[in-house]
Amino acid sequence: MPMFEWKIIHIDMDAFFASVEQRNNPELRGKPVIVGGAPDSRGVVSTCSYEARRYGIHSAMSSMEAYRRCPHAIFLVNPNFEEYHRVSRQIRNIFREITPKIEPLSLDEAYLDVSSNIPDISSAAYLAKHIKHRIFELTGLTASSGVSYNKSLAKIASEWEKPDGLTVIRPEEAESFLSTLAVSQFWGVGPVTAGEMSKLGIHTGADLRSWPLWKLISVFGKSGPWFYKLCRGIDERPVETLRRRKSLGRERTFEKDISVISEMEEQLKFLATDVWHSLIKEEISGKSITVKIKYHDFRQITRSRSFPERLKNLEDFMDAAITLLRSTEADRIPVRLLGVSISSISQEESHPSAKQLSLQFT
Repeated sequence: MPMFEWKIIHIDMDAFFASVEQRNNPELRGKPVIVGGAPDSRGVVSTCSYEARRYGIHSAMSSMEAYRRCPHAIFLVNPNFEEYHRVSRQIRNIFREITPKIEPLSLDEAYLDVSSNIPDISSAAYLAKHIKHRIFELTGLTASSGVSYNKSLAKIASEWEKPDGLTVIRPEEAESFLSTLAVSQFWGVGPVTAGEMSKLGIHTGADLRSWPLWKLISVFGKSGPWFYKLCRGIDERPVETLRRRKSLGRERTFEKDISVISEMEEQLKFLATDVWHSLIKEEISGKSITVKIKYHDFRQITRSRSFPERLKNLEDFMDAAITLLRSTEADRIPVRLLGVSISSISQEESHPSAKQLSLQFT
């Protein structure tokens, strides 16, 4: 089927963990709720309610910064992952009522391919509205939905009117929609890349489209072709029912080079916690760890370690990552980028730490 004939729905639950907690505990409703590390720890925000987001709080922010912005927020430091998994299974069963072509991205997010009339309904927008209604009817939770002819546009659309939104981007609307869209809102353009683009005068999709392919490749390397297609509304990735992830990682480029090893270790802990949380959300685990370092002179190295069995807890993951960091020259050479990833991925019925993860450091 030609790409422009695809009908893709992206469903994204609204503040999922926090919303489940507010649903289950009426005393939390209407209040700023943060699921994550304690405010007096070096933990991070996993999810926060929309009441908390009004204070500029967001996922992956340090818990201390979240507390500084909203001292009266309610911090939930013992996430109920068993309940989150239960609700996620309910939601996926609703998806299966519509189509078998489902690509889960995490506990609270998925793509659905409804290109064929299901069941005898040709409107993907109608199906998205039906799914949102069924989710609320069954769970009491809201979801945002995006509908378009490819995955990246459907994901952009689902973010457009959060919470409880439904946005449709049709093929004939894509060019004008993307032209005025800030590059930071494009799928796959993170804060660091958006900042680099801004320095080059690339602020919107129209700015990005004005760059020829060769120039994008010269500046952004292997990401150049992706950006070239993205701003033109081209995404040829199908919905993959059996999606196999090879690795999962996070990295951060610092505004100023870091020279103190203890500061690097704390940054690595933040990154490792973020990775571990994503492993749990995707119900996967791994056996191999890689630490990536880019020194101040742009020289880049990696250090890896493999284990005979899948890693079972965050503490072991962080300890192994820090050991790898200490095996480098980071204590003698300033560092501009740190990254950590886990590979040798396997799908698990239940992640080994799904019930006991603590999003704070000891």
